[in-house]
Amino acid sequence: MALDHQFVLSLASCQLSTLCSCVCDCQSSCVCVNSRLFIHKQVSSFYRWKNYWIRGVLSLAMIFGFFLIIYMGPITLILVVMSVQIKCFQEIITIGYRVYHSYELPWFRTLSWYFLICVNYFFYGETVADYFGALVQREEPLQFLARYHRFISFALYLAGFCMFVLSLVKKHYRLQFYMFAWTHVTLLIVVTQSHLVIQNLFEGMIWFIVPISIVICNDIMAYLFGFFFGRTPLIKLSPKKTWEGFIGGFFSTVVFGFILAYLLSQFQYFVCPVGYNSETNSFTIECEPSDIFVMQEYTLPAAIQNTLRWKTVNLYPFQIHSIFLSSFGSLIGPFGGFFASGFKRAFKIKDFANTIPGHGGIMDRFDCQYLMATFTHVYIASFISLYLYYIAVVNIMMSTPLHLSVSFQRI
Repeated sequence: MALDHQFVLSLASCQLSTLCSCVCDCQSSCVCVNSRLFIHKQVSSFYRWKNYWIRGVLSLAMIFGFFLIIYMGPITLILVVMSVQIKCFQEIITIGYRVYHSYELPWFRTLSWYFLICVNYFFYGETVADYFGALVQREEPLQFLARYHRFISFALYLAGFCMFVLSLVKKHYRLQFYMFAWTHVTLLIVVTQSHLVIQNLFEGMIWFIVPISIVICNDIMAYLFGFFFGRTPLIKLSPKKTWEGFIGGFFSTVVFGFILAYLLSQFQYFVCPVGYNSETNSFTIECEPSDIFVMQEYTLPAAIQNTLRWKTVNLYPFQIHSIFLSSFGSLIGPFGGFFASGFKRAFKIKDFANTIPGHGGIMDRFDCQYLMATFTHVYIASFISLYLYYIAVVNIMMSTPLHLSVSFQRI
């Protein structure tokens, strides 16, 4: 239909600053309808999908990199954990520095990094002494460092403590003590838990891979369920988190962890503790798998027997443990992310850094991992080690002659 005079006048009457769509009726009149909201929704949708694609591609790249690092072995994993630790520490310390850089606090960044070195020396010196004993005994300098390790660690920390006291400036007392506490809390969160990650690794690669994979799976599945089905907000700290994503992520993670535990339990490379061979100067991953990585037959409850018509099922005991790990990783683990969200809101920042496009900083990816690593370490110490110790004692008692066993019990 050709434009008539009324159409032109109607179009001209619309404000230039407002985008309009013209709807013409049979009398050639036109009604301007404000489409600003419509355009805004379309643009928001475009950027939303663009962000999802960026996150998806980089997530796949990180997963591939994770598999590659596992293939390269324990040394590479340890170096990666330490690199992640240093980067996370740098991101958190930088936030504090940016907030208070105008005060020109003396020696703040220097002392922060110095304390990081001291704490790493303390923790990883202990690790070297525990797991590389043969190497330590062979080298005289290492023997000295191992013998007086804790004293040297304390002396190094004490030097930093004295430097901090000497750096105090009258007009910045409160702020300097605030940043001193900031540094130490960061060390507690980042370095201590990174140390626990490496401790888990030495117990067997499976104790490193499964917990990390559980958190990754939960993050991905909660994201997908929330994207496609999310309607009900979960927590105010993270408005994009939904109950649908939280619940969907939980069930998906439990199934994923159960299957992954079954697959990895079949290989010595994953289940054996990481050891050091002094003759070849290399790590070794060879052993007789413990009972939790040996297939066992379990009798199903009567109700399940009547439903499935199965009386027994063959499982690796570690698969049962994986259910507890998955439950923690999907129900409690996300609270590490909520904690980080609250921290970022307190300082009015979106991400810890811009290291990974679409994902933020390294700390944004590992906020839940550190909490999971601590739980895994406590779980191993409380249940796995105690169970294996009990089995070892029973085996010794069973292999001991009766009269010696009676004497042992009397003692």
